[in-house]
Amino acid sequence: MKKFMDKDFLLDTDTAKKLFHEFAENMPICDYHCHLNPKEIFENKPPESITELWLSGDHYKWRAMRSCGVEEKYCTGDATDREKFQKFAYALQYCIGNPLYHWAHIELQRYFGIETPLNAKTANDIFDRANNAIKNGDFRPQSLIMKSNVKIVCTTDDPVDDLKYHKLLKDVQGFDCKVLPSFRPDRALNAHLDGFADYINTLAAAAGVEIKSYKDVITALLKRVDYFDSVGCRVSDQAFDYPPYAVAEDDEIDEIFSRAMNGEKITLAECDKYRTPILIALGKKYHDLGWAMEIHIGAMRNNNTFMFNKIGADTGFDSVGDCEIAQPLSRFLDALNIEDKLPKTILFNLNDKDNTVLGTMLGNFQSADAESKIQFGPAWWFLDTMDGMTNQMKTLGNLGVLGKFVGMETDSRSFTSYGRHEYFRRIMCALLGRWVEDGWYAYDEDILKEIVQGICFNNAIKYFNF
Repeated sequence: MKKFMDKDFLLDTDTAKKLFHEFAENMPICDYHCHLNPKEIFENKPPESITELWLSGDHYKWRAMRSCGVEEKYCTGDATDREKFQKFAYALQYCIGNPLYHWAHIELQRYFGIETPLNAKTANDIFDRANNAIKNGDFRPQSLIMKSNVKIVCTTDDPVDDLKYHKLLKDVQGFDCKVLPSFRPDRALNAHLDGFADYINTLAAAAGVEIKSYKDVITALLKRVDYFDSVGCRVSDQAFDYPPYAVAEDDEIDEIFSRAMNGEKITLAECDKYRTPILIALGKKYHDLGWAMEIHIGAMRNNNTFMFNKIGADTGFDSVGDCEIAQPLSRFLDALNIEDKLPKTILFNLNDKDNTVLGTMLGNFQSADAESKIQFGPAWWFLDTMDGMTNQMKTLGNLGVLGKFVGMETDSRSFTSYGRHEYFRRIMCALLGRWVEDGWYAYDEDILKEIVQGICFNNAIKYFNF
């Protein structure tokens, strides 16, 4: 029996061990998509306890706890920190096969020096030991980021954000990490959702323009893109159930926009007509600025109306959608490409039924503008698992060029989630190691080193032009 999560965890061949320990393990991290709060990074306050560090805002953990019958007060309610940690430990012991189990133990080992497996029996002891480490060590956000060897952090930011804390972080002495904004225009695009009109008025104020038509929305967003660019932004991010693409005349689009601004409910099909020209205008702007455009596809959000009304969004009640994506995605990318305005683009899917769709879509629009200009984004959220990551890399290997992959991002709100990069790197080295030892790929140490370190860090730095 192998030792539990030892230094060779997941590395099942000699080649995998060499690839990880010699080439991957100590590479820096480029976290080009996450949900860390720049205000929290700047203020740099240590957590009160491991419960605050681990369970505050972590819907991954809450879902597992609920599946074990844990009452909501121990997830998002007013139970004590110790009680919440005990309930999480109780749930974790049943998470065999779930990456949560591995992530938690990687974080315990790397950040707290705790090798003891976490379960209901060990919860109190580990809670005390971890909190003692927090009390006597340095668990401030900036320190955790630097300890994790993170060189780039791209947060997720609304177009109306003043980016105050990104600016302040540039002048922090001794903090060896760039914290850059990412442009996330979803609220300006989702005209079918409640609160749209209020948001557009906020956007108008932030951009200093009067918004009376959909073209005014474009003007306002493009002004905000320029502002984000001036603060160092190199990445945009759009998230959809499915890629919207529907062509309509200006008069029809403005009529849809006007009804949405008056508080009327519009259909998804109508919203797509509104979103399409805005997305095309944004895509052209991203191209001109040399930004990368991320498109996250496939989340079905806020399924549980009772809990949404009780505790709000992003609390663990989202799941995977199953919309058809190939045709609208192709038409959207082609609409930009036909004008030679397609930016660098990373396509993320949340439903692995679409792996082959995206794996083949890449090759339609590659060009000499950038190596692997159109990327198959890493497995994320519900696919951020051993099987999900392996299947994504296999698909990219089968249908594209895995050696130019920009690699992992955390998509996380936690300052200790960088253990997930180690998890990804171990899985990646295990996969490549097996291919080499099975005689599927020639052993050339120089080339393998370049591939591994490229996927870990170097490819992303070059791709995003950081």
